Amino acid sequence: MNGEELNELMYQRRAKRQALIDSGENPYKTDFGRTDKIADLTARYEGLEDGESTSDEVSVAGRILALREHGKASFAVLREETAQIQLFLTVDALGEDSYKRFLDLDIGDWAGATGVMLKTRRGELSVKVSEWSLLTKSLRPLPEKWHGLTDVETRYRQRYVDLIANPQIFDVFLSRIRILDEIRRWLNERGFVEVETPMLQPIPGGATARPFETYHNALDANLYLRIAPELYLKRLIVGGFERIYELGRNFRNEGISIKHNPEFTMLELYEAFSDVNGMRELTEALLKHVAERIGRWPALVYQGHEIDFAGEWRRANLIDLVREKVEQEVSYRMDAEQLRLVLRGHEIEPEESWGAGKMIYELFEKLVEHTLVQPTFVFGYPTEVTPLAKRSEDNPNVTERFELIVGGRELANAFTELTDPVDQRERFAAQVAMREAGDEEAQYMDEDFLRALEYGMPPTGGLGIGIDRLVMLLTDSASIRDVLLFPQLRPER
Repeated sequence: MNGEELNELMYQRRAKRQALIDSGENPYKTDFGRTDKIADLTARYEGLEDGESTSDEVSVAGRILALREHGKASFAVLREETAQIQLFLTVDALGEDSYKRFLDLDIGDWAGATGVMLKTRRGELSVKVSEWSLLTKSLRPLPEKWHGLTDVETRYRQRYVDLIANPQIFDVFLSRIRILDEIRRWLNERGFVEVETPMLQPIPGGATARPFETYHNALDANLYLRIAPELYLKRLIVGGFERIYELGRNFRNEGISIKHNPEFTMLELYEAFSDVNGMRELTEALLKHVAERIGRWPALVYQGHEIDFAGEWRRANLIDLVREKVEQEVSYRMDAEQLRLVLRGHEIEPEESWGAGKMIYELFEKLVEHTLVQPTFVFGYPTEVTPLAKRSEDNPNVTERFELIVGGRELANAFTELTDPVDQRERFAAQVAMREAGDEEAQYMDEDFLRALEYGMPPTGGLGIGIDRLVMLLTDSASIRDVLLFPQLRPER
């Protein structure tokens, strides 16, 4: 449909709107006594025989998606959310005037209809309409054939049209809602409580990322949109909460890709008297439960890969995976220049500020992570890139941390939390030095958080799960923008 055709159709619809107003009819009603949802009617009457009628009167409402005239009998399709039903309209039941006025409606209009349930001889569940009402006059036509919205940029920018034109997209977001509901239910049943922490923070912390900055006029102070809730949640553990979680938005002033959006949803939880192994068990149990509850069990397919959720999930050590990939010895004791040569041999240009831990981590992230399709808990992350986790008692070069990789992407991240305030101060100081050396993603010194740790935090396990990536996995969506109702896009020109 070109611009001229669109303008003509919109002109015609505006003329119909005005004609309705001139005749005394309100084209934007607020009152309609709907008795049933279409999905409920479909379930209740699916057992009708072909050609069978009932005396059961119902009132339904929805958007008109199709309208077919056949002389003195016509048919329309009404959709409500993802369910739809046929309307059967006749001159005999409605009268000449009402019948003609219905046929003057447009695809996309919202209508309500009252009538009795029947199944046509062709097996189509229908409402035989005895009266109807226009609820909302649409002025802009749907994409051609209403299922023709295929341009990706338009789909993301005009999600409201995407939801109308592509029912499978509506289903993705219903699945997202169910996933969040199941996570909350599962955690609540196990004694976790949901809390809320500040989204505007004086010091951005809890993750390695560039923050969005804003200014508070009354306080005359710079504030930051949170990059993670971690440091505030840990303060609550210090204060006496034992099992807490937050499902909320984080913001990172970074690039946009098929797996990154500047605004995203995370589950972050903390459990006193647990550790990284307890978090591993919790993560596996929670994710298996969610997959089963939304019908993606025991095996799910993600972008052509069959992923086995039912079996025991693999555990692997980060440095072992790196050694296997580069096919040479790599260690934290290696000379820095030797490690740089290894990186360059794999087309990774190291920065001068990178230590051995950071370089080994980069090898893993660039060469290994995307190859891990089946659920894999990767342990042994370098201390240098994990400033908030407890050091391993067996090897101080690494921390008690895992990342869960599924489908070649990080899905979850968990620690045995660092509870030693002296060690934490030293780690923050190292981060500050990295920031002063030019690393804009390094963390800040947070004196209030250190003060909280000085009061004493019990042994604690912490976990973060990327909700958007989880929804991608469980709905077989290729891009994070497919699971965000309104993803961030460049300004429309």
